[in-house]
Amino acid sequence: MSTMATENAFKHILTSLPKPGGGEFGKYYSLTALNDPRTDRLPYSVRILLESAIRNCDNFQVTKNDVEKILDWENTSPKQVEIPFKPARVILQDFTGVPAVVDLASMRDGIKRLGGDPNKINPLVPVDLVVDHSVQVDVARSENALLANMEFEFNRNRERFAFLKWGSSAFENMLVVPPGSGIVHQVNLEYLGRVVFNTNGLLYPDSVVGTDSHTTMIDGLGVAGWGVGGIEAEAAMLGQPMSMVLPGVVGFKLTGTLNNGVTATDLVLTVTQILRKHGVVGKFVEFYGDGMGELSLADRATIANMSPEYGATMGFFPVDHVTLQYLRLTGRSEETVKMIETYLRANKMFVDYNEPQIERTYSSYLELDLKSVLPCISGPKRPHDRVTLKEMKADWHACLDNKVGFKGFAILKEKQEKVVKFTYNGAPAELRHGDVVIAAITSCTNTSNPNVMLGAGLVAKKACELGLEVKPWIKTSLAPGSGVVTKYLKQSGLDKYLDQQGFQLVGYGCTTCIGNSGDLHESVSSAIAENDIVASAVLSGNRNFEGRVHPLTRANYLASPPLVVAYALAGTVDIDFETEPIGTGKDGKKVYFRDIWPSNEEIAEVVQSAVLPDMFKKTYETITKGNPMWNQLPVPTGTLYTWDPTSTYIHDPPYFKEMTMTPPGPHSVKDAYCLLNLGDSITTDHISPAGNIQKDSPAAKYLMERGVDRKDFNSYGSRRGNDEIMARGTFANIRLVNKLLNGEVGPKTIHIPTGEKLSVYDAAMRYKSAGQDTIVLAGAEYGSGSSRDWAAKGPMLQGVKAVISKSFERIHRSNLVGMGIIPLCFKSGEDAESLGLTGHERYTINVPNDITQLKPGQDITVTTDTGKSFTCVARFDTQVELEYFNHAGILPYVMRQLVGDQK
Repeated sequence: MSTMATENAFKHILTSLPKPGGGEFGKYYSLTALNDPRTDRLPYSVRILLESAIRNCDNFQVTKNDVEKILDWENTSPKQVEIPFKPARVILQDFTGVPAVVDLASMRDGIKRLGGDPNKINPLVPVDLVVDHSVQVDVARSENALLANMEFEFNRNRERFAFLKWGSSAFENMLVVPPGSGIVHQVNLEYLGRVVFNTNGLLYPDSVVGTDSHTTMIDGLGVAGWGVGGIEAEAAMLGQPMSMVLPGVVGFKLTGTLNNGVTATDLVLTVTQILRKHGVVGKFVEFYGDGMGELSLADRATIANMSPEYGATMGFFPVDHVTLQYLRLTGRSEETVKMIETYLRANKMFVDYNEPQIERTYSSYLELDLKSVLPCISGPKRPHDRVTLKEMKADWHACLDNKVGFKGFAILKEKQEKVVKFTYNGAPAELRHGDVVIAAITSCTNTSNPNVMLGAGLVAKKACELGLEVKPWIKTSLAPGSGVVTKYLKQSGLDKYLDQQGFQLVGYGCTTCIGNSGDLHESVSSAIAENDIVASAVLSGNRNFEGRVHPLTRANYLASPPLVVAYALAGTVDIDFETEPIGTGKDGKKVYFRDIWPSNEEIAEVVQSAVLPDMFKKTYETITKGNPMWNQLPVPTGTLYTWDPTSTYIHDPPYFKEMTMTPPGPHSVKDAYCLLNLGDSITTDHISPAGNIQKDSPAAKYLMERGVDRKDFNSYGSRRGNDEIMARGTFANIRLVNKLLNGEVGPKTIHIPTGEKLSVYDAAMRYKSAGQDTIVLAGAEYGSGSSRDWAAKGPMLQGVKAVISKSFERIHRSNLVGMGIIPLCFKSGEDAESLGLTGHERYTINVPNDITQLKPGQDITVTTDTGKSFTCVARFDTQVELEYFNHAGILPYVMRQLVGDQK
């Protein structure tokens, strides 16, 4: 493959970057030296794509024509043209990182079987893996919660952790940040983000893809980064260019300043709603305008973090003085900051708001006056369903009335005032609809932001002083994204007030935001389940899909950390903070929201005195040294992994077992049965849940047959290194709505030939053993949510050959292609219902058996055994994706290339 590459076609623009005091920082590919006026009008985010294409232009993986397409972005971006992109590095978290390392280990075995060199399978770019997804809130409201939860975490995950530790020494270029260090995106922001790379004297912008959809948080630092599936990330690690459609860029102008009492979280929830409405799927959003100076870097990172929730590939903030200030605050050296500024200024990638701005061209324009943002939360089931605090009580009552849906629970009028009395730890307690049972300060979205974290501390302090306290049965927790947060909370003296209100430190990791909320107290669980109470969780996270946060909280609201504390104190979401008291103080006086809410000045004052550069330095100096539990893990040696056949965590996957050097070619689908008939907004949580393994599920049966106790099931997310469990966990979400079941909710389906109701996995295996193909029918936005490669690997292992939907989420569609599944879209205005499809038909999809007969976005005819015929668009969006389809997936393609190279 590499033999076809030639020297760089742009070596004539390689330029020296002088140091201000003499000498040089290194060489760089100068965009100015192109002498092309089009570069000045390009959005900053597109300039990063341009520089990468120029630097990697070998006329094979990246061609001069690709560079021209990017230069001509104004004309080419509306045309859905394809470009290659080679990110500077890859970032992983452990849920998605374990299967990636499993695949790499399995590829080494596979390459050996094909007669190649296993050591060819090595990351060619820096790979950082942060272990943050495994800690659960087993223990809360206790001063030893941190240590207790970490012990539980290590006991459950010892095998996975040892495997990752093996990977960090077996593979070159791989750094593993041990458990208990922080959340991947916050560690990326505060420590791993380079902003500008200097590799052997060559300077270039930092860019990153990550196996977590919130990788976009780094866009707040002016680093281009976004989430991809694990499958794409593995290919990027192995030096494959990522094929992407050159995106449109929405220019989002910010003006004015935020009002007193309004937080960055209120702003991001507002921005999310605006962008959702505008429609930004597959696009970059680039922020600019005078309002930028008013936003701290942490505020920008909060907005960038939620790109997946508004649907954009990136929410990008170009580097300016605020970025440089943050780099200094977080302990980056003065020399590094100088190099970053000099390089970006020289290469027209730095924004200086003190200079007149050149008008850049955007695909579309939006504007927001920061003054117009109101305090708000989002929910009860989707991140973009924003509700202002003013309207919250009325909205809650409407949700109780409305029929079951994103904004409805269908609770009968006469049952809405129901009070359930129960006993909690020997004391009387009660629950109503809307009562808060989980209040969690969690998630990288907000815990990276000192303003809202210290704001939460101030709310707790005022509440303590007025004599308010959180009810003991509410599960409160504090799980910051880095050790720095603990240091500045201590420095400010606010930690003791959070402790007093039950927000003790439970761990450094994602916790409640990804469903690792741990069990509720038995008495609370019974009170909810036996009385059909719509209980609430309030969390400072970024996702609140039903069934994600906790199986028993049907209403889940996203809120800023200070609002999480306020709702915990109120004990319910059924409250109008303007007119109703939060509680009664120690002097018998009613205490209102306004009495405990800090002003912006109060918060700024504490931030100024409590957040210090030294805290970042001290935290990150020790980060890779690990902790005693990590350091004591015994680890196998050797470059090939010794698979343990009895392991229920790490299993050698079947993908490369039967592989030969000849690509299998495209596959048609013949007389397939419909495995599932699904509606709109099916998320990757529905397809491949990350949370608890239900006791009567196929995965539970598999574990019990292997002697695993129910208490040791752990979560699906933690068992992603075992394909046997993940195939059984596919479509195992308890909230799955499958139209074949006529209104019944749950992870079941009808086996069409017999009419039997089975678990989805059992039905799939019955089809598979009979040699019958299956397909999935779906509505709009199929695969939205986390960038979860198991949502594509699982269906492939279940024997699904195609998914026919109204539309796909970006990452999920490319993951399906990566696993050899055909993504088909109904024609505009059509869907399963309008075509009269019930899912009881048999489907034939005729695909040409010669790959050269297929074109990106080609029309394909689907016929059924009932005589229906309709046309779909085959969503192979690029030539490279067709190549993957020809090879039955991206990883077999890469392996054949690597073995071919050696020969």
